[in-house]
Amino acid sequence: MTLIVCERLDLVPYRLPLTRPWSSARGVFRERCGWLVIAEANGVRGYGDCAPLPEAGTEQPDAAGRRLAQYRTALLGARLDESLEALTRGPRSATPAADFALDCALCDLASQLAGTSLRRWLATTALDCVPVNGALGRLMETTRADLSRAALAGFAVVKLKVGMATPEQELGHVLELTRTLPEGLRLRLDANGAWDPGTATRIITALRELPVESVEEPLREPDWPILLGLQSLAPFPLALDESLPALADTLNPARLPVRRVILKPAALGGLRRTLTLARRCQAAQVEVAITGLVESAAGLWPTAQLAAAIASPLPQGLATADWLRQDLGPPPHIHGGQLRLPDSAGSGFEPYEPGSTHSIRSGS
Repeated sequence: MTLIVCERLDLVPYRLPLTRPWSSARGVFRERCGWLVIAEANGVRGYGDCAPLPEAGTEQPDAAGRRLAQYRTALLGARLDESLEALTRGPRSATPAADFALDCALCDLASQLAGTSLRRWLATTALDCVPVNGALGRLMETTRADLSRAALAGFAVVKLKVGMATPEQELGHVLELTRTLPEGLRLRLDANGAWDPGTATRIITALRELPVESVEEPLREPDWPILLGLQSLAPFPLALDESLPALADTLNPARLPVRRVILKPAALGGLRRTLTLARRCQAAQVEVAITGLVESAAGLWPTAQLAAAIASPLPQGLATADWLRQDLGPPPHIHGGQLRLPDSAGSGFEPYEPGSTHSIRSGS
């Protein structure tokens, strides 16, 4: 790798509409916009996806665009190994989505040149198959039929967005759904920082006897002593998500007040930064789940490879491809609640051919 230099870095803007709005307590979006990042060396191409989502902890799109333009100038003719090392040096940058995209493209490129899958390039102990949770969207829009379909598809856990209606409405709907919940199916509830301490206490208390798998980011202000009290109250894991990226560089996992972390590589600044943090958390007996930001297949493939490298037994947040009406290439295949990765070199992402029935018109 020491003699390999990056010969070309292309940035292709895109705009992908969703099948329906993605809603959370932090906002609503109806499309995913960004850049397909293509790094080339020795006739091989590696791909990454820069799709900023500020409400999830990334930079604004204009900042990401400026950073990618800087990278395009700086990387041409630079050694691949030095460019890879530079992305993990120092603290997390102010442009994690841009860094993630470049890291994915360079790691995809390096693993292809090494003739191995991206997951095994990251970790020789990587899995070939990753369990995933179903992503159903808003709790209040979820029906019993939705849960039945998820169970039939093989999902053991489904993720629902909460914190967008009154606590009484949401608790009532959870109770209604769980009366006929398919056997073996559990609910992963994501509040996205919607609740004050009193509301969180009341809701978690009401959920104690229900088939709840976990509750993510329950507090509007993630006060650690309060989170510690909430976790002692809950028989299921509480998880930190959006509040983690700002803490990642100095985080001591052994002192976390909750039992689980949700790691988003695009908000943390790359695959290898996320892998390092995941290993630190696992060493402290903290549960780890990897999830994306409803990215295109160019972002979903390397994120899935990372999840396989981390080898957490939890269902991972990677079943989001069906939220996109259009995509940049075929997404990873999910069957029976499992995402199975091929043995081919690289991340597995391949773009649709220009002019095919699947190709899209890029947008700025």
